[in-house]
Amino acid sequence: MKRYPGIFLRGAGMGAADAVPGVSGGTIAFVTGIYEELIHTIKQFGPSAFVAWRRGGLPLLIAHLNLGFVIPLLAGIAASLITVAHLVVWLMEDYPLLLNGFFFGLVAASALVVSRHPLDWRWWHIAPLVAGLVMAHFLPALMPLITLLGSQEIMLVVGGAIAISALLLPGVSGSFLLLTMGLYGTVMQGIRSFDLGLIAIFGLGCLIGLFFFSRLLSWLLHRFHTGTLQLLVGFIVGSLPVLWPWRELVRYQLGPEGQMIPLDYRYLTPSDFAMLTGEPSQLTAVVALMLAGAALVLLLDRTSRPAAASTPRGANKEDASDA
Repeated sequence: MKRYPGIFLRGAGMGAADAVPGVSGGTIAFVTGIYEELIHTIKQFGPSAFVAWRRGGLPLLIAHLNLGFVIPLLAGIAASLITVAHLVVWLMEDYPLLLNGFFFGLVAASALVVSRHPLDWRWWHIAPLVAGLVMAHFLPALMPLITLLGSQEIMLVVGGAIAISALLLPGVSGSFLLLTMGLYGTVMQGIRSFDLGLIAIFGLGCLIGLFFFSRLLSWLLHRFHTGTLQLLVGFIVGSLPVLWPWRELVRYQLGPEGQMIPLDYRYLTPSDFAMLTGEPSQLTAVVALMLAGAALVLLLDRTSRPAAASTPRGANKEDASDA
């Protein structure tokens, strides 16, 4: 019972982070020590759950699906999307420099946290690190191709599958990918207005993405643990430019409903930003929030490390063999 409030709060943090284009709920899961448990638990939702139910009934099914972890986590995410996400969206619209500064510090410190974990690092692990950097850089540029699908229903299913897969990757923002697909405003408005039809279509895409991508990630973590962590470091570092507070949109396109889809930014110094826009750079406040975000991550990592270390690696292997 003592574990449930902590899992709920981690879920709330993941939901709030995923409301911000450029931030990943997977990053929050990683720095709070629940990332690998999350991946392996999601993977258990599939044919193996039916086998567990046939073998041991409801008690074994609950244990197999790790519902003591899943239910409070989903409750936290849902509560955050309904409540905290509204605050985050308001901050993004009215105080973008301050919000981006906080999350820039949070994500930058997350890269340090992830890179500290591998104990058996080898020189060839540079390859997945570089691959993560390259994929994080070019992935958003490919997302506007989703608009070529034409039908909004198909776009929502595909967008949901991609966005939920991004949620599972530290450093890759599902919200930012939705923004580049031209679906961010549509999905957020649907959530705020409780548009059940839109939520159901988008949710179907999320379920498809979760089913396949969680199995891929679980297999990679099981077979190539250190290399996969280095890939995640690449994703996290590659996402940092998206969160740089002082930037100028230099290239965009219009989506099917006339919404602006950002394609490329020019990154500025605080002084150049103030000169170009005529608005204050808020340098002191932004730097303070960068440091606050970094300090929060380091604190969370320090407090959650013992719990993460106590998770037996053999349990993950056993889960993988059950799927």
